[in-house]
Amino acid sequence: MTASGTGLAAGSDGTLRCWWAVSGPTMERYHDEEWGRGPRDEQGLFERLSLEAFQAGLSWRIVLERREALRTAFVGFDPEAVAAFTSSDVVETLTREGMIRNRAKVDAVVANAGLLVELREFGIGLGTLTEEVVAAHPPTGRPPRSRQEVPATSTTSIALARRLRDLGWRFVGPTTAHAYLQAVGWVDDHVVGCVARRGPRDASDLR
Repeated sequence: MTASGTGLAAGSDGTLRCWWAVSGPTMERYHDEEWGRGPRDEQGLFERLSLEAFQAGLSWRIVLERREALRTAFVGFDPEAVAAFTSSDVVETLTREGMIRNRAKVDAVVANAGLLVELREFGIGLGTLTEEVVAAHPPTGRPPRSRQEVPATSTTSIALARRLRDLGWRFVGPTTAHAYLQAVGWVDDHVVGCVARRGPRDASDLR
């Protein structure tokens, strides 16, 4: 049951959650245990950004259902291992069971991994880069109180997408960048009243 006009809905246990989380156990578990509580380690951040890129044109449910297949295909999203993929590896990856068979997206993950490895040579990681952008372009605005108030992009995500694209990254538009910021907790876009809402990740996050 949805709480009309609030963007909240009752989950399997009757507790109010964000409206999108109650379509099944996989979504509910992701919402409760991961969304907005994402990792800080480089490999985990790279996975989240890559998964958000795979979502383009698809539902998030499909991505979650294929997540383990994607993890296997991309060696746990280890940037060094993925950066070493050859064209033959890419072709083999696309034939794996459960894989999202989109050559452009697979190529983008491989290319982005190579760029991340290059950044590390200068002492810059994906986490460091994200934190710099968030600090320079902090999220603003009040916490969302309805489905309509949950943004698809933000000044922060626009700046992050621009920074990554300037470095050569692919499939990292403002919408994908914002979904990544939501997923790993640099912004908290759980609707007010949601059981999982807990506030910003750190002092630099004003949402």
